[in-house]
Amino acid sequence: MPAARRPQPDDPWQAFDLLATQLAVVDGEGRVRFANAALQDAIGLSARALEGSVLASHFAEPAMLRHALDGVRGNAFATLRYDAELQPPGGECIPVHVIVARTERPDEIVVELLPLAQQARQEREQRLASQASANKELFRNLAHEIRNPLGGIRGAAQLLELEIGERGLHEYTQVIVREADRLQALLDRLLEPHRHPPRVGDVAIHEVCERVRALILAEFPRGLALRRDYDVSIPDLRGDREQLIQALLNIVRNAAQALAGRMAQGDAEIVLRTRVARQVTFGGRRYKLALDLHVIDNGPGVPDSIQDRVFLPLVSGRDGGTGLGLTLAQTYVQQHHGLIELDSRPGRTEVRILIPLN
Repeated sequence: MPAARRPQPDDPWQAFDLLATQLAVVDGEGRVRFANAALQDAIGLSARALEGSVLASHFAEPAMLRHALDGVRGNAFATLRYDAELQPPGGECIPVHVIVARTERPDEIVVELLPLAQQARQEREQRLASQASANKELFRNLAHEIRNPLGGIRGAAQLLELEIGERGLHEYTQVIVREADRLQALLDRLLEPHRHPPRVGDVAIHEVCERVRALILAEFPRGLALRRDYDVSIPDLRGDREQLIQALLNIVRNAAQALAGRMAQGDAEIVLRTRVARQVTFGGRRYKLALDLHVIDNGPGVPDSIQDRVFLPLVSGRDGGTGLGLTLAQTYVQQHHGLIELDSRPGRTEVRILIPLN
């Protein structure tokens, strides 16, 4: 049996520890030569315990992996994919998508495991990233096409007002001017995240939270309790302080606006919770540390019909809402290589923000 070994500084296996997906390199007999950090965490065993073991023994149905390894080793195929269940010692089975592929070395086979829940999450993140990129182009093109005619409409209304002798008709020209200004302000909000590069510095997240808390309590002074649940050990993160304030403000204000009914009853509540997430995967990367910020409210919840679209522009579940607040918050968080998630049901809505700390 070939001896298991850890990667040396110049070993290409060392890069596998940076991957978010679970990965093992096995020899011709299916024994583990290398298991990356993600796989160690999933199985709950150290590198020393995994290396040299038979990888198939860590699956609920070992025969499926043995058959796949035999096929790759016998050149029946170069790559094979199938779904299986990883079986951690003493733990629940983890549904995974298995990819078995041969390498340039005849005695090495790479086995990659994608947890099905993680795979679905990665696909969702990719869709959100694609949507954000498409939105950026849409906003730029929209602004270009609308700004010039909008300025012409506004200018023509002002000139018309000077020519109209009857003051009673001035009300109509003022309506045109006000609506043109409103549309211009809407365009400015759409374009704001893309106009200036982030001003990066050290940011204390609880200073951001306290600033937002003060603004919200000033805006909604009655019937709302805005509670703190902070982990004061969280280190500073690198980011744009003003962007993070605006992102969190949009999320908390959105929650507060949804709590109008409970504010009237005097039992509206929003919780700002901060934690450190360890060894988390998002955005296609694995991070040792990440800010885990939650905004939790006891409102009516986001309607099921828009939960999948709530971060898209101009989608709102509130009468009179512009549907831009969460879109802009998502844009700012993505510019910090972060992720926003939503979990909502009647009586509890939770928005989760993950931003790398390392």
